[in-house]
Amino acid sequence: MNRPLGRSFAAGAYLLGRTPNQVTALSAVFTYTAIALVFLVRPVWWTGLVVAALLVIGYALDAADGQARPAARRRLAAGEWLDHMFDAGKASLLHLAVLVSAYRFFDLDDRWLLVPMGFAAVASVMFFGMILNDLLRQRQVAATGVPIERGGTSGLRSLLVIPTDYGFLCVAFVLLGVPAVFFPVYVLFFVANAGFLVLAVVKWFRDMGALGRPVPRQSRGQDA
Repeated sequence: MNRPLGRSFAAGAYLLGRTPNQVTALSAVFTYTAIALVFLVRPVWWTGLVVAALLVIGYALDAADGQARPAARRRLAAGEWLDHMFDAGKASLLHLAVLVSAYRFFDLDDRWLLVPMGFAAVASVMFFGMILNDLLRQRQVAATGVPIERGGTSGLRSLLVIPTDYGFLCVAFVLLGVPAVFFPVYVLFFVANAGFLVLAVVKWFRDMGALGRPVPRQSRGQDA
């Protein structure tokens, strides 16, 4: 969902002469406006529609800034840093906004407030883990000169991890105006993401352990 929309936004930004950093900033405006509405406004029928639309547009613009960098023929470290900082903020702030909204407006037992708190932790750890994985892999490639092969993704796996996709979570906020429906769906998203993180951490740890092994002689000879 985000990449097709992102391509359109990236093309528009290029034609208008907008920089990737400006696209990143616009993405942040849409996303953080949606987050503010979640914890400031009492949920009614229209708030879910507005919040979901803002989150989806923000997500598409987030994809657009990465696609606009090659079009601009440059990839500045500052721009990538800015992109990741905004992403890191939304990863936890969206769930903290749900926490505040649930406390203020939902008819829930206080124990259910642990769900958005846990979701904020899961999202933050998952984001940091993925960023750290890429950093360590890049360092390994720079040290050895040998590219790291990554396994393919099956169609079944893609279907199973749909609940962990941020875009689907954005769409789920359409239900925000009906808390009795939204919150059970949100709980299911949390369970899916927490379960995925547990499995991913085990795999990531093994992958990072493999990075520390010596490069096989055959690979070195082929690279040379």
